[in-house]
Amino acid sequence: MRALAVPKDEADSIKNQLNRRRQLDLEWRPGRKDDTVLLPLKGDNPFPEFEVVEAELRPQDRHRPPQERIAERLDIPSELKALLPEKYERLGHVLVLRLPEPLLPYRREIAEAYAKVLKARTVLLEKGIIHGVERRPDVELLFGTETETTHSESGILYRLDPTKVMFSSGNFDEKLRMASLDCRGETVVDMFAGIGYFTMPLAAKAKAEKVIACEINPEAVRFLKKNIELNRVADKVQVFEGDNRDLPGERFADRVVMGYVNVTWQFLPKAFSLVKKGGIIHYQDTFSIDRIPDGIIDGLREGSGGRPFEVLGIKEVKAYAPSISHMVADVRVL
Repeated sequence: MRALAVPKDEADSIKNQLNRRRQLDLEWRPGRKDDTVLLPLKGDNPFPEFEVVEAELRPQDRHRPPQERIAERLDIPSELKALLPEKYERLGHVLVLRLPEPLLPYRREIAEAYAKVLKARTVLLEKGIIHGVERRPDVELLFGTETETTHSESGILYRLDPTKVMFSSGNFDEKLRMASLDCRGETVVDMFAGIGYFTMPLAAKAKAEKVIACEINPEAVRFLKKNIELNRVADKVQVFEGDNRDLPGERFADRVVMGYVNVTWQFLPKAFSLVKKGGIIHYQDTFSIDRIPDGIIDGLREGSGGRPFEVLGIKEVKAYAPSISHMVADVRVL
């Protein structure tokens, strides 16, 4: 690689001049040799007072995968660097990582490297699958202190603290689908609202007339109320704090959203009691792949309370575990 060898104290000035002339090769990083800076050069040398040399320069970081740059920062056994995760969840300024067992002894150094390369202020380790009615995350703070963040997704703002409430980017396509619905004039019940994963798209994008957002976790309710204000949908969203099975009223909802997993089938009787004739239930749950679609339909029959229904469609939201899929069924009550 051709480079212009420039004294250190003049390097910034010459670099700027080369850049203005479009002769600084931006594909490569400047190098150093003793007190000389090596500036990657395109074309003829416009500064004859400085020597042009052949140099081994490194490509700019923006052209290299993050894992390569992260690995360079880490002083860990080389065989472990191959285990560095390519996937991570980014929520505002917070990164959430999953690490395989062999990397756990180095988790804090790894977290700092991810933070520096990916320009995050906080890094969390996801330790287990979210369980329990209140869906509290199991995470460990590895780097930074600011765990409360604002995450933007498809024009919707979500204020949250991932150490206290869950947020899954894996539901992205389903949130987009909810946003794309035409819910004008509809009353929608979001039975598992959380911080507003589906409530916000339904109210702000799908134009629902009213969304009743049910949530049992007080921390999630706190952020749900913040997000209602952030997204300016206070005139459309009513928060019901507590068990959704205690929500009063019957057969008043045009649409019921059941964004939950593992035990969602237990709440089907309530969903069927809320939805009016002709209304739609978006039923999410986890199923063994050898029980799709029969397991879904059997569960709907058991939970329908004898009300007739038709299944409009069944699709996978995401893989959940080996041989287990997170599915959604759209169901019209007849």
